Order: sequence, then C-alpha cells, then structure tokens
Amino acid sequence: MIIRYIAINNPEAARKLGQRLLEKTKQLSQFPFQGKKVAEFDDPNIRQLILIPYRIVYRVEEDKKQISVARFWHSSQDSLEL
Repeated sequence: MIIRYIAINNPEAARKLGQRLLEKTKQLSQFPFQGKKVAEFDDPNIRQLILIPYRIVYRVEEDKKQISVARFWHSSQDSLEL
C-alpha cells in the first residue's frame, strides 16, 4: 500500500523505498529475533525493525521456520493494527 501510494506521484521514490524495505527484511532469515518486541502486543514472536519513518512489523513462526511480514507501518499513523 505504501509503495503504491507513493508511486502515484513519484514512481522512482516508490521503487527506492520498496528496495530499502525489502533489503532491511533480508537479514531476518539469519537473525529472526533481531528486531525488538512490539510494545502494542504481548507476544514475543511479533517483532519490528525500524527504517525511519517506517516500522516493519513481522511475526516469527519458529515451528514453521518462517518469518511473515505483517505490516509496513508509517510512524505518522496513530495506532498499530495487524
């Protein structure tokens, strides 16, 4: 959603942001618990990485050996919802 919204007015900026967000998440395959726990949720498997002004919220599913990105959240938005 974020990338599509930005692409309306600035496709190049949207492409660059998309690349930066994806690059930030690549490290999760090696270090899934590197992100901090998300304060809004009482679940140690819901974590976040920060790429200012975005929060990359993800879920660690150890039993499946899987990481799922739940949300790319802009800090200007009020409350975090998954």
